[in-house]
Amino acid sequence: MLADLDPTWIAAALIGGYLLGSIPFGVLVMKAAGAGDPRAIGSGSIGATNVLRSGRKGLAALTVLGDGGKGALAVLVAWLVTRDRPAEAQAVLTALAGGAAFLGHLFPVWLGFKGGKGVATFFGTLLAAAWPVGLAAGAAWILMALVFRISSVAGLTAAALAPVFALLLGRPTPIVLLALAMAVLIYVRHLPNIRRLAKGEEPRLGPAKTAR
Repeated sequence: MLADLDPTWIAAALIGGYLLGSIPFGVLVMKAAGAGDPRAIGSGSIGATNVLRSGRKGLAALTVLGDGGKGALAVLVAWLVTRDRPAEAQAVLTALAGGAAFLGHLFPVWLGFKGGKGVATFFGTLLAAAWPVGLAAGAAWILMALVFRISSVAGLTAAALAPVFALLLGRPTPIVLLALAMAVLIYVRHLPNIRRLAKGEEPRLGPAKTAR
């Protein structure tokens, strides 16, 4: 599979995907709106759930679109440059680009490698790389969010199910591995949330302006 790919494309997918994923939309939209810094409220994360705790739903929506869009864009560019290559090679490059964007969001160079928890970028990447898997994982997120009203529960459930959905829907191995790798990293990034869940202290969806 790698033999069908130009090494320059692989390097571009990894570097370009990472730099794209490193764009901290949550920080940018809040500062542009004069709403402060998401790192100073809630969990201190740069993601949409924490932006929502500022009470600015519109800014949270923009953050979702930006964080999801950067993962999707990385995958789509990789898909376009490999559209005349074998499907296996295309799956490899799209997985590399999407995975690099996801890592960029978690460890952004612009913020000293301290980024978000990756759920929105996870969904954007999945929807572009394998839209049926992304839709299935999104449905799981919505169901759990409606039932429990806790963002971390919804995100952790969707992440855990994504590799299973990828397998059941017959996605290529690189896409299954991408879903699995993102799921593992989401769980690692959510360890504080998991501890709070165990103690019954995890906040529910909604505004909470007080710094934690």
